Amino acid sequence: MAEMSQIVLASEAELYVQALKPNNIQDLGNAKWHVNHEHIEKLNMQAIMNASMNTDEFVKELLISHEKIPIIIHDVLVSEIWRNKVLPLILQSEFNPGTTLPMYMVLFHEVSLISLLETTLYYKESCEAAGDNIIDLVDFCHRQIAYLIAREDCDAETTNEETNSTLKELIDQAEEIRFNVGVKAVSILRYIIDHMSSLPLSVMTRILNTHDIPVALVQLAERPPWIKRDKKGNLLKFIDGKWKSLPDSERFHITKNEGQVWLSLFHLLMDPECRRKYELNTYNKTQILKLRGYLNEILLDQIPNLIDLQRYLEHLAVVEPPMAKKDLVLEQVPEIRDKLLKENKDMWGKIAKHQMKHCFNPSGQQLKNQAKIWANTYSIESLEGLISDPPKCANCGQSASKRCSRCQNEWYCKRECQVKHWSKHKVSCNLMAEKR
Repeated sequence: MAEMSQIVLASEAELYVQALKPNNIQDLGNAKWHVNHEHIEKLNMQAIMNASMNTDEFVKELLISHEKIPIIIHDVLVSEIWRNKVLPLILQSEFNPGTTLPMYMVLFHEVSLISLLETTLYYKESCEAAGDNIIDLVDFCHRQIAYLIAREDCDAETTNEETNSTLKELIDQAEEIRFNVGVKAVSILRYIIDHMSSLPLSVMTRILNTHDIPVALVQLAERPPWIKRDKKGNLLKFIDGKWKSLPDSERFHITKNEGQVWLSLFHLLMDPECRRKYELNTYNKTQILKLRGYLNEILLDQIPNLIDLQRYLEHLAVVEPPMAKKDLVLEQVPEIRDKLLKENKDMWGKIAKHQMKHCFNPSGQQLKNQAKIWANTYSIESLEGLISDPPKCANCGQSASKRCSRCQNEWYCKRECQVKHWSKHKVSCNLMAEKR
């Protein structure tokens, strides 16, 4: 494998990290925010590259030493609130911008932030560096798991037919982004669970008893949202941020997403301190015992540690749940989200109008200037260094060998697909071509 060039040098990354400041909801999409997004995305790509190549993980070290992980968590919550409170108002209005790229970038920012956390929180010292904000992150992860559990298959056409095609595409993209964030939140929660012994006691209490995460994880094991079949009956699994078609011979191979659920359950149900604190009752005992039906030889061969969990469940089935020991704990409560909601109460409509006017309907020149920043951030060389799979056709999804000659960004398997996709690709292609 050829050595990949770095996205940012360590010295440049340090300047980016030092410049990180908490965002306000009303600032999302403005010029200053776009600079911040560029920095976050470059740090994210560099962190992924360092982790995948087992090289010096200087991005993680910089975020810890400059105490910026709490800011990343804060901005994740800012993005989540914007998605839930402001975006629906924009979509319900008669807003019809020439391009939805600026809104898409604000949506995608949440993925960049959560991906950066997913890469860095694998390490205990990163979780510790989150400070009190780790409680807010636990609650965020719980909300995303609740979404995954309640989520319907979004392949069906559910969008209002009167919605213009441009905004409909944005709605579809927003759903894809939210699902991606939810999957990453499962991984983040697993890392927090792994390092609970080094975190405040209230983290364990919140995971076990406030949210009853074990029962939520049982529901993910029962109805895994990252597995589905397409209209032709082909098996699809969500792997590395994409739906991938798998032959039936690989249907029982455990993916990272499935593994995160089982490893989290193993820790929460087998760790002595967790057992001591977990308030078992008839309901959650019944739910947890459902896991016995999934602990088959195929799963146990791939995750042998689960044999101990299987034995524990057999024992639990024939005994009364022991009383949890309730220690006197001054429980920390999440503060960031409540504070943001209070500060912006009754302001959502004003924020939406301001952003539609000043951020999400740029002039031609403003869009060209912004395209230069996007082209620099998502350079072909940098992105190709992070992608191991062969390129896919932007129209039909098949393996592609032909790249758009103008912008060099999109791939196609044949001329017909490029022609069909042109109406969607035209705006971004023109912008990227002018930049080049």
